[in-house]
Amino acid sequence: MFNSQVVSGLEKHETPFYYYDIAGLTANVRACEEASSKYNFHVHFAMKANFNRRVLDVIQTAGFGADCVSGGEVKKALESGFSGKSIVFAGVGKSDAEINLALDNDIFCFNVESVQELEIINELAEKKGKRASVAIRINPNVDAHTHHYITTGLDENKFGINSWDLPKVIDTLKASKNLEFVGIHFHVGSQITDMNVFKSLCVKVNEMQQWFEERGVAIKVLNVGGGLGVDYHHPDQNVVVDFESYFKIFNDFLDVKPHQEVHFELGRALVAQSASLITRVLYLKHGIKKNFAIVDAGMTELMRPALYQAYHKIENISDLAFSKELKSYDVVGPICESSDCFAKEIELPELSRGDLLAIRTAGAYGEVMASAYNLRPSIRSVYSDEI
Repeated sequence: MFNSQVVSGLEKHETPFYYYDIAGLTANVRACEEASSKYNFHVHFAMKANFNRRVLDVIQTAGFGADCVSGGEVKKALESGFSGKSIVFAGVGKSDAEINLALDNDIFCFNVESVQELEIINELAEKKGKRASVAIRINPNVDAHTHHYITTGLDENKFGINSWDLPKVIDTLKASKNLEFVGIHFHVGSQITDMNVFKSLCVKVNEMQQWFEERGVAIKVLNVGGGLGVDYHHPDQNVVVDFESYFKIFNDFLDVKPHQEVHFELGRALVAQSASLITRVLYLKHGIKKNFAIVDAGMTELMRPALYQAYHKIENISDLAFSKELKSYDVVGPICESSDCFAKEIELPELSRGDLLAIRTAGAYGEVMASAYNLRPSIRSVYSDEI
């Protein structure tokens, strides 16, 4: 992603900022579209991963739908050119106002996460004289084998409906004249790199749809969520994700009937490698056992390391030739929190004040999680086709 010409262009901008590789993003989105279209799969982009205007332009142009988890995301998707009929709306805590917004825009489907939510959507749809399309988000009790904060498909998670509540779900659906049941929805977690997890999910989906069919409930949509991970350690080797293998698993192991559609909700896999957080070294502190590199970006610009202890590769792009001796650093930000740390004891070419660092694979859950804590200014974005 980085060469001397790119770095020269980035030097002109005030740090910190997100640098987006638009060509790389386009290639990755195109690879996903080509791989999914082989099987006539439907892809919705998980808006929570990134709602940068240029990113959404690329994704919307590819013909993908939008996966939203708030009324704000539904509104942003509509403003960005996604049609209401391509929007799915999930989330355990949809407010009445958010549900009404989605109803007014005739979205494709609500992914419903509790029996009570079914009842509320039915009531609100009745008041508007509408029928709301709903899918039931079911906890498949499949372990994603990832960080416990981003595992969402177990029985003890707050998300989705547990299997023992399904009989009540069917009773509620039959009693709700303003609901149209279209399918079942699953999402086991995020940053999944073990493809066997998705095979296990297919088995659970097959079991669940058989359970519904045995009770005379037809299923049109199988929504298997997302969760496909990316390579945070080798961002330049794996710019384009292996969508071919991912979609082939579902084609091979999912029992899809002729009348059914298969939907996906991918976020990280589409955008993570598209952006780096660019930050400048402010100060260097040398202790007895540690060297600290204090940079001008912090947890307010990239929350993942503080929140998840997430790894992001850090590069000194002011020394692309690695001409200096390697030294060990803790790379930390300016925020008044001890957790404001991007990496500990990593080796970088010896740093100097003013050096530019690139914190890689930050296109997912980077810019969208930025905050104004410590009254920090809003994070800026720079695009590869504009430098």
